[in-house]
Amino acid sequence: MAATKTLDDLFLDTLKDIYFAEKQILKALPKMARAAQSEEGKAGFLQHREETQGQIDRLEQVFELLGKAARGKTCEAIQGIIAEGEEIMEEFKDSPALDAGLISSAQAVEHYEIARYGTLIEWANQLGLKDAVPLLEANLAEEKATDEKLTKLAKASANTKGKSKKA
Repeated sequence: MAATKTLDDLFLDTLKDIYFAEKQILKALPKMARAAQSEEGKAGFLQHREETQGQIDRLEQVFELLGKAARGKTCEAIQGIIAEGEEIMEEFKDSPALDAGLISSAQAVEHYEIARYGTLIEWANQLGLKDAVPLLEANLAEEKATDEKLTKLAKASANTKGKSKKA
């Protein structure tokens, strides 16, 4: 008979999921930076790449606290979100709407990460993983800040630039 899965198992499973996701995002951000038309967009994607590396480092510390090897588990959700972003890069290449599309894709990624980190923080508190909580909270704070920056960039220029001109 299979052992009953617990919240501990679910926490580890979700940690592996977000670890995989962060690694995939790390690979996608330079492509997004190259595709972005605005200098602010390019710089933002590259800055978030540096933050993402820090987030991966923090997740590795959480794995260490659990006495587990830092290993990802394929996250089909993030793969789908990244694939949609790649589709936008291809379909809207050289279009005035490209940056708005890139920002939209990046925000889908951020919202996924925000949901995962919020859940992991709650579970870490439930499981008494007090040393893991600040590491996860730091990642969550960076994801929320990035989401806010993306919204400001979209409102300040990308969405307006992407609007079609009426004949």
